[in-house]
Amino acid sequence: MENSLLVGLSRQMVLERQMDVVANNIANVNTSGFKADKSLFQEYLKTGAHEDNFVGRDRAVSFVLDSGTFKDFAQGPSEQTKNPLDVAIDGGGFLVVQTAAGERYTRDGGLQINNQGQLVTAAGDAVLGTSGPIVFQPTDHDVSIAADGNISVLEGVNRIDSVRGKLRVVSFADAQKLLKEGSNLFSAGAAAAQPDTASKIRQGFVEKSNVNSVAEMSRMIEVTRTYTQIANMLQQQSDLHKSAIEKLADVPA
Repeated sequence: MENSLLVGLSRQMVLERQMDVVANNIANVNTSGFKADKSLFQEYLKTGAHEDNFVGRDRAVSFVLDSGTFKDFAQGPSEQTKNPLDVAIDGGGFLVVQTAAGERYTRDGGLQINNQGQLVTAAGDAVLGTSGPIVFQPTDHDVSIAADGNISVLEGVNRIDSVRGKLRVVSFADAQKLLKEGSNLFSAGAAAAQPDTASKIRQGFVEKSNVNSVAEMSRMIEVTRTYTQIANMLQQQSDLHKSAIEKLADVPA
């Protein structure tokens, strides 16, 4: 197979994987706390030609290689919900939740209280405080969450001020090592969680997705058009080969 076909095929394979990334971003444009993925590309130079009749840059065959993706941890816009259990994190911190697979991390602060009185995520995972799960009493009301994560309530008819815990907020020296696991959760992977005292909690807000829907839609159109252009180029190359073979096969009468 000629180099032009190989180069075009390598680009189409990369475009297909890039489309998967863009489509996933668009699908999560309304997912609270979602962090967009971005594709990484690099040039791959094939080993130089082995024949001596190629000179200069004709020896280098340049392919495209998608070396992976990286996560965009830029903070998304905050939306006021006025729900006292909703929280948004100002800063690079993550909430810690307990799942069946162990501790996981999220920026989705849409919280609620389950039937056992535990503070949980929308998926039902327990939100962890500095001393474990945060549990409310049936008589608790007027929940207040301070900027440092301290949770206090007024208890009973006597309106006694009581503390129910403190949200455990952590950060990572290299957040790119975090692994996405679905359901808007991250696992630590090779990263190490450390207490985050710099981030601040905003009660009654949730952080929206940081996906730029207009930019992602434009990128999707760009990827589609590029894929089509390369497909046309490959078809033209195939037609040239077919024409050349047919003409070379003609035997003069």
